[in-house]
Amino acid sequence: MPLAEQNGQTFPSLVALMRRLLAPDGCPWDREQSMASLRKYVLEEACEVIDAIDSGDREHLREELGDLALQVVFLAELGNAESSFGPDDVVRAIVEKLVRRHPHVFADETVTGTEHVLENWERIKANEKANRGVLDGVPRSLPALYRAQRMSEKVARVGFDWPDGRGSREKVSEELGELDAAISEGDKQRIQSELGDVLFALVNLSRHHGIDAEEALKGTCDRFSRRFGHVEARVKQERGGWPRGSDGKPGIGIALEVMDGYWEEAKRNEP
Repeated sequence: MPLAEQNGQTFPSLVALMRRLLAPDGCPWDREQSMASLRKYVLEEACEVIDAIDSGDREHLREELGDLALQVVFLAELGNAESSFGPDDVVRAIVEKLVRRHPHVFADETVTGTEHVLENWERIKANEKANRGVLDGVPRSLPALYRAQRMSEKVARVGFDWPDGRGSREKVSEELGELDAAISEGDKQRIQSELGDVLFALVNLSRHHGIDAEEALKGTCDRFSRRFGHVEARVKQERGGWPRGSDGKPGIGIALEVMDGYWEEAKRNEP
C-alpha cells in the first residue's frame, strides 16, 4: 500500500491473526503462553528495535517494529481472554492519555516551546498520579544502569541532590573507600553492596556533567568489542586461533603480554 494511503487500517488483521493462533484449534505453543512467559520476549523485541534504530537500516526497523507490535497484540489478547482488557482498550487508553497531555494541541492552552511542553506534561502526569511516590514511575525491570539514572533524575527534581558536581564526585571517592574496606574484609555480600553504591554514585556524577551513563557505558562496550575483535583477528593470524579445551571451546594459552600488544595496536588504529 502506498505510504500516503497508510492510516493504520491493517492493524485489525494482526488482531485477527492473533485470535486465530489462540483459538482452540490454533497454535499449541501460542496457546501455552502467559503474560509472564511473554515478558522476556517483550524485552528482547524492544531491544532489537533499538538496535535497528541505531543501525540506520529502515527495512530492519520495519521488521522489528512488527515483532514488537505482535507482543502488544499478543498481551492484549491474553488480557481479553482473562476478561481484564482488550486491544481496543489498550489503544483507547493511550489515545486519551496523549490528548490529555497535549492541551496545547487539543485544547486552548498556549506554550512557548519544547521546555514548556515538557513542564506541562510532567504537571499533568503528576495530577493524574497524585498518590504515587516520586520513584513509582520508574520501572523496576529497566536495565539497572538506566534505572539508576532515571531514579537520580526523579529525586533531583524534588531537591534531593547536591548543588553541583563536586558533591557527587566526593561521593564516588567515599563509596570507593567503602568498597576497598569491604574487599579487604573479604565479605562478598558487602562487596556486592558497596560495588552497587559505587556504580550508583558514578551515575549521579555523569548526570551532573550532562552525560548519559547508559550511552557512556554502551560506547565503552562498543570500543571494547571492536578492540577485542582486533585481538582475536591477530591471534588467528599469528597463532591459528585460540587454544581449545577438551570441550572444544576457546581457552587460556595466549600470553597476556601478547594480547595486550594486540590491544594497543587496536587503540593506535582507531580514528
